[in-house]
Amino acid sequence: MAEPAGDGFQGEWTCRCLVGGHALGPVIHSDTPLSFWGGVDSFTGTVIDRHHPLSGRSLAGAVLAIPSGRGSCSGSGVMLELILNGHGPAALVLERPDDILTLGVFVAEEMFGRSIPVVVAGPDRFPLLAQTAWVEVAGDTLRPLSGPDDAVGAPAGTAVPPGAPPDIALTEADRALLDGAGGRAAQVAMRIILRMATFHRAPALIDVRQAHIDGCLYTGPGGLRFAQQLRDWGGQVRIPTSLNAISVDRRNWRDQGVDATVGEPASALADAYVAMGAQPTFTCAPYQLESAPGRGDQIVWAESNAVVYANSVLGARTMKYPDYLDLCVALTGRAPLSGCHVEGNRRATVRIDVPFRADFDESVYPLLGYHAGMVAGDRIPVIVGLEKAGPTTDDLKAFGAAFATTSSAPMFHILGVTPEATALDAVLEDAAPTHTVSLADLGERWADLGIDLVSLGNPHFSETEFERLAALCRGRTKHPDVQLVITCGRATQEKVAARGIIAELERFGARTVTDVCWCTISEPLFPAATRVVMTNSAKYAHYGPGLCGRPVRFGSLKECVEAACTGQAGGRPPAWVPG
Repeated sequence: MAEPAGDGFQGEWTCRCLVGGHALGPVIHSDTPLSFWGGVDSFTGTVIDRHHPLSGRSLAGAVLAIPSGRGSCSGSGVMLELILNGHGPAALVLERPDDILTLGVFVAEEMFGRSIPVVVAGPDRFPLLAQTAWVEVAGDTLRPLSGPDDAVGAPAGTAVPPGAPPDIALTEADRALLDGAGGRAAQVAMRIILRMATFHRAPALIDVRQAHIDGCLYTGPGGLRFAQQLRDWGGQVRIPTSLNAISVDRRNWRDQGVDATVGEPASALADAYVAMGAQPTFTCAPYQLESAPGRGDQIVWAESNAVVYANSVLGARTMKYPDYLDLCVALTGRAPLSGCHVEGNRRATVRIDVPFRADFDESVYPLLGYHAGMVAGDRIPVIVGLEKAGPTTDDLKAFGAAFATTSSAPMFHILGVTPEATALDAVLEDAAPTHTVSLADLGERWADLGIDLVSLGNPHFSETEFERLAALCRGRTKHPDVQLVITCGRATQEKVAARGIIAELERFGARTVTDVCWCTISEPLFPAATRVVMTNSAKYAHYGPGLCGRPVRFGSLKECVEAACTGQAGGRPPAWVPG
């Protein structure tokens, strides 16, 4: 075999094999984690995250080497689409295991007979791939190549054979589902759950009380095929199940001018989930529903901001469930005993000290969350320094959504604020490292994230946010060339409409849309003539440029209203940001 180009690794490596198979291709390497949802176009395989080093690169046919995924749980849906449409990577080489991306491959293999190999190289070897031209993946083996003619071959089988993994304790009811007693949909769902349980090295499965489904978001025909197939196989949810925001306003998309090529499959996807017994809540903020779980409740939630909020603020227990695994658990009522379901896995492994000033406004929380997520990576942090700040639930929502955008961790703690962080030693591991955040760091984040469109409600607007917005708009007039659009859940809209707040905002010129969220809105609901977007969501400020193709500026809610009234994207940082 010829020597590899560059100064990459020599010989062969033995890796942890998550999904078996054989592939080879040119290496595309980055030391920055990548969210496939909002970061990779599900139809072309091109990286659209404008903040990522691989922005603009096509992943099709390459061996993608990244530390892990990050951000949205919908990355599994994008991975499934890319495998089925042939525009995905030939193989995935990770520095550390990533369940969201791997789950997309599991579903493709279990339900559609399509797959790519997925292996974990480990932190010592992974950086060497940056200097390697081509790689062959065969089972658990990585081989460097100088080109495709040097391939050895010898593909391997799947990492997890069908049937019950021997190391997982199953009940008689579990085995009955696996044997098909509950129908084919529950049987396939149980197979996928057990593959993920093996991934996490879970010793057993547990009962869960409720589910929130993120996979109802339309990423392409593969996700629709997944849901309709399970529906046609007789799938019915066994636990109370809510649905995330979808890709269209299910009741009004035709009147809004949405093209039928988008509206019909997106609506059909929602219909499939409702037919399986899920409730048409269509909100990315299920913690605002009356059915929100309590502290200690074992649940299965997907949607990254919802997962982080449930674990951190409510004290419920859920992993950061990938799309499609959420439905599998809902169809069986059983989940792997791993991740944040386990008490010991909820402790912080990094301390982040942040400054506190009495003049902080609400814009500090998304900036802190965004920066804390970058520092934490895949580690659970405890934030120290906000004990006297008194953040509201909306502040914590904004912090969590931004944190979930830049981190792959399923939760955070804030000392003296979140329910489990009553004392530092109650949540922080011994000898955990400390990172100090400065006001200058937050100023850099402000500059990173920042009009003719004001985007509010990512995650969905709450009742108290509607109250604050109405107060800021009262007595003022929106600029005629600026649109202000708010997304929210149906239940929240009904509450504020009954109080007259929707009518008041409509007089100002604002528009409210349900069922969808800003990460799912496309033209024509997203105004085609938009040049620059302003938002108070650090999450959308990060994903927006890649999703909508426009620059997105970040500001406080007050700044957003000011921009809506003046038509000028002032984007001025608050007084506490260093000049």
